[in-house]
Amino acid sequence: MKLKWFGHSCFLLTAESGTKVMMDPCGAKAGYAIEKQEADAVSASHGHWDHNEFSLAADDAVRVTAAGETKVKDVRFFGIHTYHDPEQGVLRGENIMFMVEMDGLRILHCGDLGHMIDDETAQACGRVDILLAPVGGTYTIDAALAHALMEKLDPTVFIPMHYKLPQGTVNVAAVDGFLALVKERPIACAKADTVSFSVDDLGEKRVLVMEV
Repeated sequence: MKLKWFGHSCFLLTAESGTKVMMDPCGAKAGYAIEKQEADAVSASHGHWDHNEFSLAADDAVRVTAAGETKVKDVRFFGIHTYHDPEQGVLRGENIMFMVEMDGLRILHCGDLGHMIDDETAQACGRVDILLAPVGGTYTIDAALAHALMEKLDPTVFIPMHYKLPQGTVNVAAVDGFLALVKERPIACAKADTVSFSVDDLGEKRVLVMEV
């Protein structure tokens, strides 16, 4: 499986079979120049403009936006209901975390998760091989809660997202605050926007910082 980060919370997952999944595509005003992708499916964790720019995916891409199970070709989605804020959606509405099963791996995209998940939600997530989680605060969980989430779900690979980059326009914090809290696992820098994973070489538990 190949994973490409476009910045903000936007990723493209490509299975060995060639099936492509775009997740949380963001509009151009977020500061990232993202070209249209020939994706088979496109998911959006919620309805905000920086997460649901469906025009960036192929016109016939299956839109995945709800909790529950969806299957597109050889890829399975399982949407888990959460909230965009710590007051059960009063401030910013609902949020869907999507577990994607691809090539035997389980990738959890947290979207704009705005609160610490409870034990029931963690149990619903099950095994997490790769966790894509916001760390920038303001509209989502901040560095401290992202660190607590990592400890709770214990993924093999934690990839931070939704944090400030030079080109980004959304008012969120940089990744440094989160990285300063990480003591229990190594921090690796991919120095690339694309990385590959497989069941056989997932590697040790780590935080993986990607570049755009």
